Amino acid sequence: MSRIAFIGLGHMGSPMALNLLKAGHDLVVFDLVPAAVKVLTDAGAQAAPDARAAVQGADVAISMLPASRHVEGLYLGETELLAHIAQSTLVIECSTIAAESARKVAQAAAARGIRMIDAPVSGGTGGAAAGTLTFIVGGEAEALEAARPYLEKMGKNIFHAGSAGAGQVAKICNNMLLGILMAGTAEALALGAASGLDPKVLSDIISKSSGRNWATELYNPWPGVMDHAPASKGYAGGFGVDLMLKDLGLAAEAALHSRASTPLGELARNLYSLHSAQGNGPLDFSSILKLYKK
Repeated sequence: MSRIAFIGLGHMGSPMALNLLKAGHDLVVFDLVPAAVKVLTDAGAQAAPDARAAVQGADVAISMLPASRHVEGLYLGETELLAHIAQSTLVIECSTIAAESARKVAQAAAARGIRMIDAPVSGGTGGAAAGTLTFIVGGEAEALEAARPYLEKMGKNIFHAGSAGAGQVAKICNNMLLGILMAGTAEALALGAASGLDPKVLSDIISKSSGRNWATELYNPWPGVMDHAPASKGYAGGFGVDLMLKDLGLAAEAALHSRASTPLGELARNLYSLHSAQGNGPLDFSSILKLYKK
Protein backbone atom coordinates (compact mmCIF):
# COMPACT_ATOMS: atom_id res chain seq x y z
CA MET A 1 0.00 0.00 0.00
CA SER A 2 1.15 3.52 -0.78
CA ARG A 3 1.54 6.61 1.36
CA ILE A 4 -0.86 9.23 -0.01
CA ALA A 5 -1.08 12.92 0.86
CA PHE A 6 -4.58 14.30 0.31
CA ILE A 7 -5.05 18.08 0.39
CA GLY A 8 -8.57 19.53 0.30
CA LEU A 9 -11.32 17.70 2.18
CA GLY A 10 -14.48 19.43 1.00
CA HIS A 11 -17.73 17.83 -0.16
CA MET A 12 -15.88 15.92 -2.89
CA GLY A 13 -12.41 15.50 -1.39
CA SER A 14 -13.56 13.97 1.87
CA PRO A 15 -15.40 10.93 0.42
CA MET A 16 -12.66 10.47 -2.19
CA ALA A 17 -10.05 10.34 0.56
CA LEU A 18 -12.19 7.94 2.59
CA ASN A 19 -12.29 5.52 -0.33
CA LEU A 20 -8.49 5.54 -0.53
CA LEU A 21 -8.38 4.86 3.20
CA LYS A 22 -10.84 1.97 2.84
CA ALA A 23 -8.59 0.53 0.14
CA GLY A 24 -5.85 0.22 2.74
CA HIS A 25 -3.58 3.10 1.80
CA ASP A 26 -1.62 5.07 4.38
CA LEU A 27 -3.30 8.47 4.21
CA VAL A 28 -2.01 11.84 5.43
CA VAL A 29 -4.52 14.67 5.12
CA PHE A 30 -4.64 18.45 5.32
CA ASP A 31 -7.45 20.98 5.12
CA LEU A 32 -7.94 24.47 6.51
CA VAL A 33 -11.17 23.32 8.21
CA PRO A 34 -10.43 21.26 11.37
CA ALA A 35 -13.84 19.55 11.30
CA ALA A 36 -13.11 18.23 7.80
CA VAL A 37 -9.78 16.81 8.96
CA LYS A 38 -11.46 15.15 11.96
CA VAL A 39 -13.77 13.14 9.70
CA LEU A 40 -10.70 11.54 8.13
CA THR A 41 -8.66 11.10 11.30
CA ASP A 42 -11.66 9.45 12.96
CA ALA A 43 -11.59 6.98 10.07
CA GLY A 44 -7.88 6.26 10.54
CA ALA A 45 -6.00 8.91 8.54
CA GLN A 46 -3.11 10.94 9.92
CA ALA A 47 -3.44 14.73 10.08
CA ALA A 48 -0.65 16.99 8.85
CA PRO A 49 -0.13 20.51 10.27
CA ASP A 50 0.21 21.97 6.77
CA ALA A 51 0.40 20.99 3.11
CA ARG A 52 4.20 20.86 3.06
CA ALA A 53 4.25 18.40 5.94
CA ALA A 54 1.56 16.29 4.27
CA VAL A 55 3.65 15.58 1.16
CA GLN A 56 6.82 14.59 3.00
CA GLY A 57 7.57 10.96 2.13
CA ALA A 58 4.40 10.62 0.05
CA ASP A 59 4.29 8.30 -2.94
CA VAL A 60 1.27 10.18 -4.26
CA ALA A 61 -0.05 13.69 -3.61
CA ILE A 62 -3.70 14.44 -4.44
CA SER A 63 -5.34 17.86 -4.27
CA MET A 64 -9.02 18.79 -4.53
CA LEU A 65 -9.49 22.55 -4.18
CA PRO A 66 -12.21 25.10 -5.03
CA ALA A 67 -10.69 27.24 -7.79
CA SER A 68 -7.69 28.11 -9.98
CA ARG A 69 -6.29 30.64 -7.52
CA HIS A 70 -6.22 28.04 -4.74
CA VAL A 71 -4.40 25.51 -6.92
CA GLU A 72 -1.84 28.03 -8.16
CA GLY A 73 -1.43 29.34 -4.61
CA LEU A 74 -0.80 25.82 -3.29
CA TYR A 75 1.73 24.69 -5.87
CA LEU A 76 3.33 27.93 -7.04
CA GLY A 77 2.36 30.68 -4.60
CA GLU A 78 3.04 31.23 -0.93
CA THR A 79 2.92 27.50 -0.09
CA GLU A 80 5.13 26.67 -3.13
CA LEU A 81 4.39 22.99 -2.67
CA LEU A 82 6.27 21.90 -5.80
CA ALA A 83 9.50 22.93 -4.11
CA HIS A 84 8.76 20.49 -1.29
CA ILE A 85 7.59 17.50 -3.32
CA ALA A 86 10.10 14.75 -4.14
CA GLN A 87 10.65 13.86 -7.79
CA SER A 88 9.46 10.33 -7.02
CA THR A 89 6.04 11.63 -5.90
CA LEU A 90 3.17 11.40 -8.38
CA VAL A 91 0.85 14.44 -8.28
CA ILE A 92 -2.85 14.08 -9.10
CA GLU A 93 -4.67 17.41 -9.26
CA CYS A 94 -8.45 16.78 -9.16
CA SER A 95 -9.82 20.32 -8.88
CA THR A 96 -11.92 21.83 -11.67
CA ILE A 97 -9.94 24.89 -12.73
CA ALA A 98 -9.03 26.89 -15.82
CA ALA A 99 -7.08 24.88 -18.38
CA GLU A 100 -4.40 27.58 -18.47
CA SER A 101 -3.89 27.26 -14.71
CA ALA A 102 -3.60 23.48 -15.04
CA ARG A 103 -1.00 23.85 -17.79
CA LYS A 104 0.93 26.46 -15.81
CA VAL A 105 1.22 24.20 -12.77
CA ALA A 106 1.95 21.11 -14.88
CA GLN A 107 4.78 22.92 -16.71
CA ALA A 108 6.29 24.00 -13.40
CA ALA A 109 6.08 20.42 -12.14
CA ALA A 110 7.70 19.07 -15.30
CA ALA A 111 10.52 21.60 -14.94
CA ARG A 112 11.25 20.03 -11.55
CA GLY A 113 11.02 16.48 -12.92
CA ILE A 114 7.74 15.77 -11.12
CA ARG A 115 5.03 13.69 -12.81
CA MET A 116 1.65 15.41 -12.65
CA ILE A 117 -1.79 14.95 -14.19
CA ASP A 118 -4.90 17.09 -14.06
CA ALA A 119 -7.84 14.78 -13.31
CA PRO A 120 -11.08 16.71 -12.69
CA VAL A 121 -14.06 14.56 -11.84
CA SER A 122 -17.69 14.12 -12.81
CA GLY A 123 -20.29 12.31 -10.75
CA GLY A 124 -21.07 14.62 -7.84
CA THR A 125 -20.98 13.90 -4.13
CA GLY A 126 -22.97 10.70 -4.58
CA GLY A 127 -20.39 9.36 -7.02
CA ALA A 128 -17.57 10.43 -4.71
CA ALA A 129 -19.09 8.52 -1.80
CA ALA A 130 -19.85 5.43 -3.90
CA GLY A 131 -16.46 5.43 -5.60
CA THR A 132 -18.05 5.66 -9.05
CA LEU A 133 -16.63 9.00 -10.23
CA THR A 134 -15.51 9.67 -13.78
CA PHE A 135 -11.95 11.01 -14.04
CA ILE A 136 -11.14 13.15 -17.08
CA VAL A 137 -7.37 13.19 -17.32
CA GLY A 138 -4.88 15.53 -18.95
CA GLY A 139 -1.17 14.71 -18.95
CA GLU A 140 1.34 12.11 -20.08
CA ALA A 141 0.07 8.56 -20.67
CA GLU A 142 2.80 7.13 -18.42
CA ALA A 143 1.75 9.35 -15.52
CA LEU A 144 -1.89 8.34 -16.03
CA GLU A 145 -0.98 4.64 -15.88
CA ALA A 146 0.93 5.28 -12.65
CA ALA A 147 -2.14 7.06 -11.27
CA ARG A 148 -4.68 4.51 -12.48
CA PRO A 149 -4.55 2.19 -9.42
CA TYR A 150 -5.45 5.14 -7.18
CA LEU A 151 -8.08 6.61 -9.50
CA GLU A 152 -9.76 3.20 -9.69
CA LYS A 153 -10.27 3.23 -5.92
CA MET A 154 -12.21 6.49 -6.25
CA GLY A 155 -13.90 6.15 -9.63
CA LYS A 156 -15.40 3.83 -12.19
CA ASN A 157 -14.53 5.54 -15.48
CA ILE A 158 -11.16 6.99 -16.50
CA PHE A 159 -10.68 8.92 -19.75
CA HIS A 160 -7.43 10.28 -21.15
CA ALA A 161 -8.43 13.56 -22.80
CA GLY A 162 -4.95 14.54 -23.97
CA SER A 163 -1.98 16.57 -22.75
CA ALA A 164 -1.82 18.79 -19.66
CA GLY A 165 -4.96 20.91 -19.30
CA ALA A 166 -7.03 18.70 -21.62
CA GLY A 167 -8.85 17.15 -18.68
CA GLN A 168 -10.02 20.59 -17.62
CA VAL A 169 -11.20 21.49 -21.13
CA ALA A 170 -13.22 18.28 -21.43
CA LYS A 171 -14.72 18.76 -17.97
CA ILE A 172 -15.92 22.32 -18.59
CA CYS A 173 -17.33 21.35 -22.00
CA ASN A 174 -19.34 18.63 -20.29
CA ASN A 175 -20.53 20.91 -17.50
CA MET A 176 -21.45 23.70 -19.89
CA LEU A 177 -23.67 21.26 -21.74
CA LEU A 178 -25.08 20.02 -18.43
CA GLY A 179 -26.02 23.56 -17.40
CA ILE A 180 -27.70 24.17 -20.75
CA LEU A 181 -29.61 20.87 -20.57
CA MET A 182 -30.82 21.46 -17.03
CA ALA A 183 -32.01 24.99 -17.80
CA GLY A 184 -33.78 23.75 -20.92
CA THR A 185 -35.39 20.83 -19.10
CA ALA A 186 -36.64 23.11 -16.33
CA GLU A 187 -38.05 25.52 -18.90
CA ALA A 188 -39.88 22.73 -20.75
CA LEU A 189 -41.36 21.23 -17.57
CA ALA A 190 -42.47 24.65 -16.34
CA LEU A 191 -44.16 25.34 -19.68
CA GLY A 192 -45.97 22.02 -19.53
CA ALA A 193 -47.11 22.55 -15.94
CA ALA A 194 -48.31 26.09 -16.70
CA SER A 195 -50.32 24.61 -19.56
CA GLY A 196 -51.98 22.04 -17.31
CA LEU A 197 -49.77 18.96 -17.70
CA ASP A 198 -48.61 16.76 -14.84
CA PRO A 199 -44.80 17.29 -14.63
CA LYS A 200 -44.25 13.58 -13.94
CA VAL A 201 -46.31 12.51 -16.94
CA LEU A 202 -44.50 15.05 -19.11
CA SER A 203 -41.13 13.84 -17.79
CA ASP A 204 -42.05 10.24 -18.65
CA ILE A 205 -43.03 11.31 -22.15
CA ILE A 206 -39.83 13.28 -22.69
CA SER A 207 -37.66 10.45 -21.35
CA LYS A 208 -39.02 8.17 -24.11
CA SER A 209 -38.95 10.84 -26.80
CA SER A 210 -36.40 12.92 -28.69
CA GLY A 211 -36.02 15.42 -25.83
CA ARG A 212 -34.65 12.77 -23.46
CA ASN A 213 -31.54 13.74 -21.50
CA TRP A 214 -29.69 13.09 -18.25
CA ALA A 215 -31.89 15.50 -16.29
CA THR A 216 -35.19 13.88 -17.30
CA GLU A 217 -33.86 10.36 -16.79
CA LEU A 218 -31.75 10.63 -13.64
CA TYR A 219 -31.91 14.10 -12.05
CA ASN A 220 -35.33 15.59 -12.64
CA PRO A 221 -35.59 19.23 -11.47
CA TRP A 222 -39.30 19.07 -10.61
CA PRO A 223 -40.00 18.23 -6.92
CA GLY A 224 -41.65 14.87 -6.36
CA VAL A 225 -40.94 13.39 -9.79
CA MET A 226 -37.85 11.46 -8.59
CA ASP A 227 -37.59 10.66 -4.89
CA HIS A 228 -33.79 10.42 -4.97
CA ALA A 229 -33.20 13.72 -6.80
CA PRO A 230 -32.22 16.88 -4.89
CA ALA A 231 -35.43 18.52 -6.20
CA SER A 232 -37.41 16.21 -3.92
CA LYS A 233 -35.21 17.11 -0.95
CA GLY A 234 -35.56 20.86 -1.02
CA TYR A 235 -32.69 21.06 -3.53
CA ALA A 236 -30.26 20.18 -0.74
CA GLY A 237 -26.93 18.50 -1.49
CA GLY A 238 -25.91 17.63 -5.02
CA PHE A 239 -24.04 20.11 -7.22
CA GLY A 240 -24.48 23.70 -6.08
CA VAL A 241 -25.69 26.59 -8.21
CA ASP A 242 -22.52 28.54 -7.46
CA LEU A 243 -20.37 25.58 -8.51
CA MET A 244 -22.23 25.36 -11.80
CA LEU A 245 -21.83 29.11 -12.19
CA LYS A 246 -18.09 28.72 -11.62
CA ASP A 247 -17.82 26.04 -14.30
CA LEU A 248 -19.87 28.09 -16.77
CA GLY A 249 -17.48 30.96 -16.08
CA LEU A 250 -14.54 28.66 -16.86
CA ALA A 251 -16.26 27.69 -20.12
CA ALA A 252 -16.64 31.37 -21.01
CA GLU A 253 -12.96 31.93 -20.19
CA ALA A 254 -11.94 28.99 -22.40
CA ALA A 255 -14.15 30.28 -25.22
CA LEU A 256 -12.49 33.68 -24.99
CA HIS A 257 -9.04 32.12 -25.04
CA SER A 258 -9.76 29.87 -28.03
CA ARG A 259 -11.97 32.38 -29.87
CA ALA A 260 -14.86 29.89 -29.83
CA SER A 261 -18.54 30.88 -29.91
CA THR A 262 -20.69 29.63 -27.01
CA PRO A 263 -23.97 31.61 -27.10
CA LEU A 264 -26.00 28.96 -25.25
CA GLY A 265 -23.27 28.57 -22.65
CA GLU A 266 -23.29 32.32 -22.07
CA LEU A 267 -27.08 32.33 -21.77
CA ALA A 268 -26.93 29.52 -19.23
CA ARG A 269 -24.24 31.41 -17.29
CA ASN A 270 -26.46 34.50 -17.15
CA LEU A 271 -29.45 32.44 -15.99
CA TYR A 272 -27.47 30.78 -13.20
CA SER A 273 -25.96 34.14 -12.23
CA LEU A 274 -29.45 35.61 -11.89
CA HIS A 275 -30.58 32.56 -9.93
CA SER A 276 -27.60 32.80 -7.58
CA ALA A 277 -28.15 36.54 -7.06
CA GLN A 278 -31.64 35.73 -5.81
CA GLY A 279 -30.11 33.81 -2.89
CA ASN A 280 -30.04 30.31 -4.38
CA GLY A 281 -26.28 29.84 -4.66
CA PRO A 282 -26.00 27.00 -2.10
CA LEU A 283 -28.92 25.02 -3.58
CA ASP A 284 -28.50 22.22 -6.09
CA PHE A 285 -28.22 23.52 -9.65
CA SER A 286 -31.51 21.84 -10.64
CA SER A 287 -33.20 24.56 -8.57
CA ILE A 288 -32.90 26.70 -11.73
CA LEU A 289 -36.51 25.55 -12.09
CA LYS A 290 -37.41 28.30 -9.60
CA LEU A 291 -36.74 30.86 -12.34
CA TYR A 292 -39.56 29.40 -14.42
CA LYS A 293 -42.02 27.86 -11.99
CA LYS A 294 -45.21 29.75 -11.21
